[in-house]
Amino acid sequence: MGRSQAIGRGRDPRFGPEADDAGCTILHVDMDAFFAAVEVRRRPELRGRPVVVGGAGPRGVVSSASYEARRYGVRSAMPGMRARALCPHAIFLPPDFSAYSAASDAVMRIFRDVTPLVEPLSLDEAFLDVAGAQRLLGRPAAIAAAIRRRVFEEQRLTCSVGVAPSKFVAKLGSTRAKPDGMMVVPAGQVLDFLHPLPVGALWGVGEKAAAQLHRLGLTTVGDLARAPVSMLRGALGEASAAHLHELSWGRDPRRVIAEHEEKSIGAELTYDTDVTDPAMIRRSMLALAEKVGARLRASGNVGRTVSIKIRVADFRTVNRSRTLPTTTDVAREIFEISWALFQVLRPAEPIRLVGIRVEGLAAAATASRQPTLGEPERGWREAEAAADAVAARFGRSIVGPASLLGRSDLRRAENHPHSTVVPLSDPATPS
Repeated sequence: MGRSQAIGRGRDPRFGPEADDAGCTILHVDMDAFFAAVEVRRRPELRGRPVVVGGAGPRGVVSSASYEARRYGVRSAMPGMRARALCPHAIFLPPDFSAYSAASDAVMRIFRDVTPLVEPLSLDEAFLDVAGAQRLLGRPAAIAAAIRRRVFEEQRLTCSVGVAPSKFVAKLGSTRAKPDGMMVVPAGQVLDFLHPLPVGALWGVGEKAAAQLHRLGLTTVGDLARAPVSMLRGALGEASAAHLHELSWGRDPRRVIAEHEEKSIGAELTYDTDVTDPAMIRRSMLALAEKVGARLRASGNVGRTVSIKIRVADFRTVNRSRTLPTTTDVAREIFEISWALFQVLRPAEPIRLVGIRVEGLAAAATASRQPTLGEPERGWREAEAAADAVAARFGRSIVGPASLLGRSDLRRAENHPHSTVVPLSDPATPS
């Protein structure tokens, strides 16, 4: 959708919790500063302080920022160095996606206790259709309030909720309600809510499109709604003009779709400085394979295709993949295939980013696997499952390949940190 910064915050009594919510059966629930909030939850001493999740190095990127940091202008997707300049006393923390995923699972379970019609958009937000839940749980605004209360009481996290007749308006409502608020947009007042907003609030209006619309004198959603569609076509093209015209009148017929089939699971690492050392790249790929394998097992999936992504210093990106005769969720196998793909590729230029992804997913419970000739009856799969159990109890940093021991440089992956340490052998080490 449009940039969230373009949507003003604030409490308008016309759209408060007591507003008429008849027909407003779509909820958009958005966790507040989710990654940062999860970090503060486990480090209470950071409460009230500016916390930034992401890298502070020359290529670091902000994944999340607490509202204390946002007051200094720090925003998600901002370069870490820029965030550091804006808020020199901010506390930078590396992302821990396993913790965020666990928190997300717990929150999504609360949503599904209310209705089976839950459509996650990411770890920290989802659409809910509560039409069928009203008979048992009350009106939509009451359901939204109950969700917010449960999320806080059970997870010690806050969320903001938009309650509206459509997905588009509900998402705008949750953004306006932030942080830790709720906004109801009555069906009869959608245009009163929508038309004063800047055009950048509309789905599909980025900076370039907003600039084009401003040149036409269209600064608000209402301006765009009243403009001839032919004018919009000339500036934006046929498809975008029709799309934005419909949204500007609050028309969004999309339903909440509960089933979302994950197509791939992966992880990436962007180096602070370009890398030419094959040993460093190898360790990075080992750490990424460990992360991908753990994510596959946690999701209950296995995959058949392993792919790697390599970005060199001039930003050219190359992808290579191999499809296996059988599925896998074993980090050792994922690493060995990934490393073989890299050795064939061997780019001469310094490397900026490496990534590993497993595609062609299937549920592990239904997928069959043919053991390879000479493979022991119990081996790496069992070892990694045991490591998962240890990590679930003590944290992912407690267990991992020995060759990653002490590699703090690998922990600083911008958006995909990985753990280090100990009892598993390096795949290159005979066992």
